[in-house]
Amino acid sequence: MQKQRNILSVILFIFYVSVYGQGNNHAQDYTKFPGLALTPPMGWNSWNKFACNVDERLIREIADAMVTSGMRDAGYSYINIDDCWHGERDSLGFIHPDPQRFPSGMKALADYVHSKGLKLGLYSDAGSMTCGGRPGSRGYEFQDALSYASWGVDYLKYDWCNTEGLKAEGAYKTMAAALKKAGRPIVLSICEWGTDTPWQWAASVGHLWRTTGDIFNCFDCIEDHGSWKSWGVMQILDKQEGLRKYAGPGHWNDPDMLEIGNGKLTPGEDRAHFSMWAMIAAPLIAGNDLRNMTGETISVLTNHDVIRVNQDSLGIQGFKYSVKDSVETWFKPLKGGDWAVCFLNRGKQEARVNFDWDGERVTDDLSGAQLDVSRQEYKLKNLWTGKISGSTRRRLNTIVPSHDILMFRMSAK
Repeated sequence: MQKQRNILSVILFIFYVSVYGQGNNHAQDYTKFPGLALTPPMGWNSWNKFACNVDERLIREIADAMVTSGMRDAGYSYINIDDCWHGERDSLGFIHPDPQRFPSGMKALADYVHSKGLKLGLYSDAGSMTCGGRPGSRGYEFQDALSYASWGVDYLKYDWCNTEGLKAEGAYKTMAAALKKAGRPIVLSICEWGTDTPWQWAASVGHLWRTTGDIFNCFDCIEDHGSWKSWGVMQILDKQEGLRKYAGPGHWNDPDMLEIGNGKLTPGEDRAHFSMWAMIAAPLIAGNDLRNMTGETISVLTNHDVIRVNQDSLGIQGFKYSVKDSVETWFKPLKGGDWAVCFLNRGKQEARVNFDWDGERVTDDLSGAQLDVSRQEYKLKNLWTGKISGSTRRRLNTIVPSHDILMFRMSAK
């Protein structure tokens, strides 16, 4: 096995010299691969549930479960291995997976994932070490990109730990150039936590960028770690304020992974979490154990109607229209003149929603879309029951339970 790894490294080194050692390479292409992530990426990531406890058996089983659960058919495609897959660099500087955890190698694992009709994602870091203390990509960006391409990797989550002295925009442009040079189309997920306002510069560099620090498995709370904080679902949602103008096909705001199915959210909170991530055109990256899901969790993660809102080809991020007591009303324009609307109850008690469709004139200043029910009647499909719930001809008068949501698709009659 060691001999095979050495041979592979020599081949990669020769390729590296032949590609990069000839001609004028002063000008780098610091842009991402075009044509990828035209709708928000959908998949799974290991970190929220397993942290550093990853190995090839787990990843194979997760890929199997993504198929048997119906998630693949619902649109999920990426199986992303987060931190701690790394072994050491060889004498030529090429990274290898941990031989105890991934004895078959990453190429064999990618082949298995691809055989399931899925794609493989990996994690690295712009600094000298990853957040989990494994080798980072600083100074090895082009070699790492070559390795990822040779293994058949489809997605790279690129973190921001141990980056002393680096500027985020430059560091992420370096990795974008390395991936482009390696030649394999790879989605670049920028994970620098929104510290350096990536939404202002990252649209041409990466396909998505984190807008906040890490999510915490709680609906409405903050976990204080001293020097940094993790954020509950509602806190993450609030931090998206003002960012919708930066999102669109191929370049998405990323409010972090989903906590659905990890045991601390109620069924209503799971629905609200999934609905709001759909409304704000967020990547839908599950973070639970797909091998041991309840039917209730599967029904949330595979709700085709809600996913359809998230994956709408217009790529317009929804907006908060109004707030009354504990209830927020959100709208999202959809292709073909449809709209999605959510009534989110953030309060600890149930709340009555009394919404006069005819008395509201909804205008999206970003897209120019207008919703005027005095001119056009819309039928209302409840996306969590799957049933038609009347139309905009009548005032909506109903109860939304605590920490739950009412979500409709509005279609012209």
